[in-house]
Amino acid sequence: MKRIYNLLTIVTALILCSSCNDEWKNEQYERYISFKAPIDAKGVTPIYVRYKSDGNVAYQLPLIVSGSTTNDQNITVHVAVDPDTLQVLNYERFQNRTDLFYKELDAQYFTIPETVDIKAGENTSLLNVNFTLKNLNLVDKWVLPLTIVDGPSYDYKAHPRKNYRKALLRVMPFNSYSGTYSSTTLNIYLKGSENDASIVQNTKQVYVFDETSVFFYAGTVDEDRADRANYKVYVKFDPKSNNLTFTADNPQMEFHLNKAPSYTIDEDMDATRPYLLHRYVTIRNIDYSFADYTSIPGAKIEYTVRGSMILERKINTQIPDEDQAIEW
Repeated sequence: MKRIYNLLTIVTALILCSSCNDEWKNEQYERYISFKAPIDAKGVTPIYVRYKSDGNVAYQLPLIVSGSTTNDQNITVHVAVDPDTLQVLNYERFQNRTDLFYKELDAQYFTIPETVDIKAGENTSLLNVNFTLKNLNLVDKWVLPLTIVDGPSYDYKAHPRKNYRKALLRVMPFNSYSGTYSSTTLNIYLKGSENDASIVQNTKQVYVFDETSVFFYAGTVDEDRADRANYKVYVKFDPKSNNLTFTADNPQMEFHLNKAPSYTIDEDMDATRPYLLHRYVTIRNIDYSFADYTSIPGAKIEYTVRGSMILERKINTQIPDEDQAIEW
């Protein structure tokens, strides 16, 4: 009896193993179509594109076919702009603070194809987004909202999860000097109290203006201030002399440069990852004053800003595409 029991156990195990092995020959999941556009803590997907003098630059957004087996059919995916999702995001994040809303990128600044083909035998394809970013005002937070379109006549299903079938692309042009600077050594004083305690920010966001120029907001002003456009400070880099030119185009902020600033660029390879290049842009001898005339109605607060800022870029030298090589 014991022998018969053992035989039955072995036969049952063989059947189960055979059944398990056969399962993996078949598709285990729905073959949904989705974007590869993971969102950040702000609910959008930052995309970094090199700023060029003519403003024209391309970005390729991946499309993915989900499943446990290789896609075996030709698929034509329909893509469209999706302003409704952006409106929902803005309200959920900012409520009635319309000054903080992400803005839909105007049609004049981009083109996309209506369809993208995914070939049989392939599980991915690329949506080519062509940007024309010249004269784009980066005071506003521009987002290109996209969606995968479903339809009864289409030979695919868009992924049911919104964050897979949608792409909210926060367009972030960059040049050699833009990015998030460490500003812990940049001190902000009340004018006339430069020997007293200062205000210090951990980081300062610096935005593209053109190929060799950037801008940032004076003092503690950042992109969460409704009146941030009034406090733009432009910085032009001179690669020949390593000198900088600081200017402002709003006379009401009473911007004044107290000392001539300069910059250096230093590079070294990572000690543990020899393919990784560290590039440091250091802005030195920052010393300017300005007036905040909008924080308190009818009053003016004058500040002096002194110190330095440093930008670090980590660049994977094994990747030829610049925007992909930089570890953002």
